[in-house]
Amino acid sequence: MKQVAIKAPGGLDNLVMSDVSDPAAPGPGEITVRIHASSLNYHDYRVCAVEGALPDGRIPMADGAGVVEAVGEGVDGLAAGDSVVSCFFPDWQTGDDRPSDFSTTPGDGRDGYARERVTLPASWFTRAPEGWTHEEAATITTAGLTAWRALVVDAGIKAGDTVAVLGTGGVSICALQLAKAMGATVIATSSSDAKLDRLRTLGADHVINYRTTPEWGEEMRRLTGGRGVDIVVEVGGPATLAQSIVAGRPGAHIALIGVLTGRSGEIPTALLMARQQRLQGLIVGSRQHQLDFVRGLEALKLRPVIDRSFPLADLAEAFRHQESGAHFGKICVTM
Repeated sequence: MKQVAIKAPGGLDNLVMSDVSDPAAPGPGEITVRIHASSLNYHDYRVCAVEGALPDGRIPMADGAGVVEAVGEGVDGLAAGDSVVSCFFPDWQTGDDRPSDFSTTPGDGRDGYARERVTLPASWFTRAPEGWTHEEAATITTAGLTAWRALVVDAGIKAGDTVAVLGTGGVSICALQLAKAMGATVIATSSSDAKLDRLRTLGADHVINYRTTPEWGEEMRRLTGGRGVDIVVEVGGPATLAQSIVAGRPGAHIALIGVLTGRSGEIPTALLMARQQRLQGLIVGSRQHQLDFVRGLEALKLRPVIDRSFPLADLAEAFRHQESGAHFGKICVTM
C-alpha cells in the first residue's frame, strides 16, 4: 500500500511517499479500514511544516475516512462495508477526563492516516454520516467536531442566539452552518470581500471585513443593537481575542479554539471580568461527542464545504495551498 511519512528533520519538503506492506489482519476488538480521504487542519500543517515537530518516520494526518474491510472478534456496531471516520482523541471515549496534549493524537503523538490501510481498535472510529462521501466525512474528525463542541456541548446554543465566526477556515464555516441550522443569527468576518460574498451565500446574516473595520468587535455590538453576541467561535488567538471580548455581550461564551495569530499575548482581563464572560479553551472532543455530532449532522441535513482535493502524493502541495490562505472551507487529500 501507499503511505506518506515525515523524513527527519521534517518540513514540507520531507514528506515522502513509499510502498509498504499492508497492515496485519484485525485481532480481537480491531478493524481494518481502507482509508480513502483525509482533510487538512492547522494542527496537521504545523507539525508537518515545522522542522523537528514530528519524529522521523511518523505518518501524519489526524483525519481519516474510509470503509471497513475486515472485523476482528468481539467488535460490536461496525461491520465490513461500513463507512467510518476516525477520532481525534482515540483514548477519550466519553466523560470529562480530557486530554491536555497531543500525545495520543494520530498524526502527532502516534501514526496518522496518510496511508491507504490501517488496522486499529474499532473504538478509534465512528460511523460516517449516511450518504456522505469519504472526503466529506474526513472533515468531521477535527474541524467539524471542534465546531460542534464549541457551539453545542460547551456553549449550549439555542435558537435566537447570535454567533460570531472568524474567518473562512474549516471550523468557522462548519460553525456558521451549524449555527444557522439551529436557528441562530451569524456575524462572520474575513479580510476578503469575495469570501464575504460566499459567507453570505452560506447564510451569514452580517459580514465584516476585518481589515477595513479593525474595530470589528464594536461593529458587532452595533449590529446587535449594542447588546453584543452570545457566542464567539474564536480561532485567531491573541491578535483577535480582545475584539472578541468587545463583541461579546455580558455573560457571552467565547470558545477559544485557535492560535492562528500566535501562542501568547495580552488579554484585557478587566473587560472580560466586567462583562462576566466565559472564556473556554477546547481541543476537539471525545468519541461520544462525535457519535452525537454524526446524528446531529444527519438530522440537520448539513454537508461540509470543501475547497479542493489533492491526491495523497501531493500532500505537500495541499499544505502549501493551505499556507497561502486562498482556500474557503476544507482541503482534502484522497488515496
